[in-house]
Amino acid sequence: MDEKLQRLMGAAARAARLRLGLTQAEVAAKVGLRSSVYGRVERGHMTPSVPTLRRLCETLGISSDALLSLAPREPAQASGTAARTDGEHPELSRIIHLLSGWTPERLVLLRKLLETADSHLTT
Repeated sequence: MDEKLQRLMGAAARAARLRLGLTQAEVAAKVGLRSSVYGRVERGHMTPSVPTLRRLCETLGISSDALLSLAPREPAQASGTAARTDGEHPELSRIIHLLSGWTPERLVLLRKLLETADSHLTT
């Protein structure tokens, strides 16, 4: 793979990761890479294998076309999660990403816990 494409892929991966509010270590762990290896991908110094590329796309919520600069960039949207909007706190993005795999029942319980905590914190 040529160096320009590697740099473009790394920039797209970094942008998607930042939109999700994740660290390199968090993405690396989800993809099954060492942090240093994932860092090389983001810096454009390494091309991931096809299976790793697929896991990157799934983790970052970005299409392979966008990651490979074959299509216009798209917002990082994991299934069912909203992309980070301008002004949204990075911690909120991390929480949303963390909760994206939870069952509806667990989400309802968490909402009730948050509502209870919020009512006690604001009074």
